[in-house]
Amino acid sequence: MLANLFLHYAFDRWMQKSYPDVPFERYADDAICHCKSEAQARRLKRELEARLAECKLDLHPEKTKIVYCKQANRRADYPICQFDFLGYTFRPRSVMNRMGKLSVGFTPAVSNKAARAMRQAMRRKGLLRRYDLDLNDLADQTRPILRGWMQYYGRFTRSALAKALRAVDAALVHWARRKYKSLQRHKARAWVWLAGVKSRQPGLFAHWGIEATAGR
Repeated sequence: MLANLFLHYAFDRWMQKSYPDVPFERYADDAICHCKSEAQARRLKRELEARLAECKLDLHPEKTKIVYCKQANRRADYPICQFDFLGYTFRPRSVMNRMGKLSVGFTPAVSNKAARAMRQAMRRKGLLRRYDLDLNDLADQTRPILRGWMQYYGRFTRSALAKALRAVDAALVHWARRKYKSLQRHKARAWVWLAGVKSRQPGLFAHWGIEATAGR
């Protein structure tokens, strides 16, 4: 909290006074500044380095980048065209424009780092290794976690989140092969079993619902 208050003085108020025409977002010590040109971005970077030095702070040498937001109306080539912020990766992606035609937009989707963290969190909790539970109990145990991820990361580019959550299905197949003797030596059969469960109970696991809207 103290660090946040200090950055409000060292960064937020300075930006509002020195660059009132540059919108920005900051969460803790991560920030994005929306410059209108590369020249403005480089000038801001130099002046921000000096400002933070006055406050006995430094810009992170690896995380501080000038990023070109490449999209349909910005087609120049630039070495850095993506960045991560709050668990999302912002980069050029194929999107449908207002005319219903395929175009290129600079849009967010769940980052690889966030997807990896979700997989690690599920492993740490060990829910998908609870072979003493039945499938309905397992769904109940995982539902709050999966819904939380869907509510946060599913706001944009749901197809990327659906892809990330396929790891949960892979873990369910592993669970089934350990749970049921008839599937122990038959991985392909276990996937068929899971497909059958999805068909009969499409709402059983919270993340299965995202597949129906994954194109958004």
